[in-house]
Amino acid sequence: MKSITLRTHRRCELVDITGDVQKAVQECGLSEGLAMVFVPHTTAGVTINENADPSVVSDLLETLERLVPQHGDYRHSEGNSDAHCKASLVGSSVSVAVQANRLVLGTWQGIYFCEFDGPRSRKFQVLVLPGIR
Repeated sequence: MKSITLRTHRRCELVDITGDVQKAVQECGLSEGLAMVFVPHTTAGVTINENADPSVVSDLLETLERLVPQHGDYRHSEGNSDAHCKASLVGSSVSVAVQANRLVLGTWQGIYFCEFDGPRSRKFQVLVLPGIR
């Protein structure tokens, strides 16, 4: 398992981590299997979506903000309840097939770290499991 640290720059943002995950896959040396990406934070998540048109990222963030506004009638005292809700909606892990030491993603797909309570120093883990023989 490899732990990767990143720095976010805004309260809510999606950071393309596809290259970092691909590098971790290549470093592990398994040519076929499953790469799991896990985010160990309660106010951040990970998702797979289009990485060709940056307006998709903007649309996702704007839609999540409409669904779960930053300032709402929340009980959690830290002022980041929306971030917890958004992280739960997005999820904390994704899995991607690995073939020939490469992530098997669609033409337009990328893996995104989803920050909902930044800016912060964050981390995520990549675990590559061998394929069944």
